[in-house]
Amino acid sequence: MRSNMGARTASSSTRRRCLRRTVSILALASAAALSITGCSQQDAICGGGEYPALNVGSTGRTCVSNGNEPPKGYTRYPKSKVPENVGDKWDTYWQSHTIDKDGKIVNAPKS
Repeated sequence: MRSNMGARTASSSTRRRCLRRTVSILALASAAALSITGCSQQDAICGGGEYPALNVGSTGRTCVSNGNEPPKGYTRYPKSKVPENVGDKWDTYWQSHTIDKDGKIVNAPKS
């Protein structure tokens, strides 16, 4: 009878170690996955299936569904100057620039 109890204790101890190891591995894998996905990236200007459009004459913007034209008073950003993430090069640039009614890039009006 003693030998059975010893086997159970060893078996329980082994299972607990295995469970702890599994939980640790899962925690590390989850942390790695989060750092690889969106949590390590900047926030997107628009959601999937959308593109940003600039308010003509100001620094305002909106997001437009792909396949649709920007609403009245808005225009597309120039192809090579589209902001993609909050705080990226072009997001920062367009905080002080805009496109006028003639389609020219100009300094944005002071608030």
